[in-house]
Amino acid sequence: MPQSGRHFLQIPGPTNVPDRILRAISLPTIDHRGPEFAALAKECLDGLKPVFQTTAGSVFIYPASGTGAWEAAIVNTLSPGDRVLMFDNGHFAGLWRKMAESFGIEVSLMPCDWRRGIDPSRVEAALAEDSAHKIKAVMCVHNESSTGVASQIDEIRKAIDAARHPALFMVDVVSSLGCLDFQQDAWGVDVAVATSQKGLMLPPGLGLNCVGEKALAASKTARLPRSFWSWDAMATFNRNGFFPYTPATNLLYGLREAHRMLVHEEGLANVFCRHERLAEAARRAVRGWGLEIFCLDARCYSNSLTAVLMPEGWDEAGFRKIVLEEFNMALGAGLSKLAGKVFRIGHLGSFNDLMLCGALSGVEMGLTRFGVPHRAGGVAAALEFLGGGSPKR
Repeated sequence: MPQSGRHFLQIPGPTNVPDRILRAISLPTIDHRGPEFAALAKECLDGLKPVFQTTAGSVFIYPASGTGAWEAAIVNTLSPGDRVLMFDNGHFAGLWRKMAESFGIEVSLMPCDWRRGIDPSRVEAALAEDSAHKIKAVMCVHNESSTGVASQIDEIRKAIDAARHPALFMVDVVSSLGCLDFQQDAWGVDVAVATSQKGLMLPPGLGLNCVGEKALAASKTARLPRSFWSWDAMATFNRNGFFPYTPATNLLYGLREAHRMLVHEEGLANVFCRHERLAEAARRAVRGWGLEIFCLDARCYSNSLTAVLMPEGWDEAGFRKIVLEEFNMALGAGLSKLAGKVFRIGHLGSFNDLMLCGALSGVEMGLTRFGVPHRAGGVAAALEFLGGGSPKR
């Protein structure tokens, strides 16, 4: 039966799209070979640099999902038989690993505790053992949205440097860009992989690579086949504001608007504080219900989402079904080995206090309706914090 009111999309992406971005996307499509488009493209390419916090990096925008952006990072930098260091720290890290293996890349996989961030000391040890420098890249996910755990990218960079290892550093920032602090230049990231539908507040459809000089140099000798994903082809056309094939013109209108909102109006520092504040309120709600936050290390709490463990014997899929059918709210599913065990509350993108309170109320009502053992008062704990709290951990 159709439901009145708005649908609450509380998965960790795609996120709800602000009305002003929807209006920007609805502008008439223009000639993607004309001067008006060239100006738009250059504004988008330049505008993404402060979001990645880079001045030296080159940004490439593909009409693609994050999976395409993953592939672009691999095929432009690596050759068949190359070895890379990757981490078993979540569902999306696992998908990126399987993609690398499908291209004939040899993956040295580091087992990880899914409830904690990647351990930089183990990264340093693994690289120190590789005295022949056979490992060509360290590839990790910044914010693993299947678990609600954010690894410390700056500390991993320090571990690579401490081992004096020349490996490229490639980072998936799909669910952290525009939500959590990410500093491409300061943290020495050679390739960052992102998408449009999370912190950038757009619909799905744009895959992003932000690429440093070291990775661009590696692309000159990389031997994996590439055509659609070629950085060289993109760079050649981008210099004049164009693309080697038809771009997602109307999404670029939205991207320009998102840049204005994030950088020029709210300011990235304020964006990060807003996400931290809302995330802390969500975590206080979970504790108020007497439930368990999946992430066990407070230093690695994700500010994009909160993953919540269901009590033993209670199925997250059935709970989410009740919440969707009765309260018109979509929550994130448990993925891979967390299926049936964890539900995820997304609180990223264009999101504010009242929206969070509505989402948490839906969760609390769903817990009651489904009969999940919990304490009342999670929403009240969030309200108390939001009413006058500041971000604390």
